[in-house]
Amino acid sequence: MPWLQLKAHIAPEQSETLEELLLAEGATAITLQDAHDDPVFEPERGTTPLWDETVLTGLYDDLEGVDAMLDRVRQAWAAEFPGEPCPEIEVELLADRDWEREWMEDFRPLRMGQRLWIVPSWHEPPEPGAVNLHLDPGLAFGTGTHPTTALCLEWLDGLAVADEIEGREVLDVGCGSGILAIAALRLGAAGAVGTDIDPQALQASRDNAQRNDVAERDLRLCYPEQLDAGETFPIVVANILAGPLVELAPMIAGHVAPGGRLTLSGILEHQAEEVLEAYRAEGLLMEAPVGREGWVRLSGHRPG
Repeated sequence: MPWLQLKAHIAPEQSETLEELLLAEGATAITLQDAHDDPVFEPERGTTPLWDETVLTGLYDDLEGVDAMLDRVRQAWAAEFPGEPCPEIEVELLADRDWEREWMEDFRPLRMGQRLWIVPSWHEPPEPGAVNLHLDPGLAFGTGTHPTTALCLEWLDGLAVADEIEGREVLDVGCGSGILAIAALRLGAAGAVGTDIDPQALQASRDNAQRNDVAERDLRLCYPEQLDAGETFPIVVANILAGPLVELAPMIAGHVAPGGRLTLSGILEHQAEEVLEAYRAEGLLMEAPVGREGWVRLSGHRPG
């Protein structure tokens, strides 16, 4: 069945009105996106950033009477905003397509380093003998497709290749989907602890651990405050954002054992120096940033 798509460029403060008008005319779905594709990765504290221009799209399964519908929308707009012209609404007919299958085709297995693969559930592992993590893109909290997660996975894979992860304990701060803790276990870690402030993240980690045959005894999940303040780990990973990484530096660094390794991600290039300084102040020896697509990974170790 073909679909009718209506699209308009509109000021953000007027988008709610047009959305309501299109829904009143029977739209089955409404989407809003930034017209200039200018994302805000980490806004300044105390601010609420707004797009300068929004693209509003309405999707309809009824192809009849589109001209009359547009007339009604324009009349309702004129009543709401007297003297202000209604935004131009583009009309497009979309051919019937298998959207779910096309979405699935966009996601293929991803190689992370030498031994590690992220494999969606509908694909066979390209290397059955490799370390294959089964995670589906689109799930919350990260599935390896973002540069920050990929940088951490490659770091863990590098530790495994260098025989520096086998039999050791790993702490994953802000575990999200559990992908880093699970990867560490599959790469040979003796155990892992994942912490997060979001109960849904802990549940997602638990579900993904079961999907990847990680025993509950090997992966302990808890809230950050449930960690023993004196508990240290030979390997610590934290893929969150620069602001929290700086604020939590004493806590995160405090869990790095003497001689232990640390990696941090979720950091934009221009934020790297601030994060480096925060962890140097905690006694860690930090290395040069490793970057990808505007993001960086920061690694270091505690002398021991």
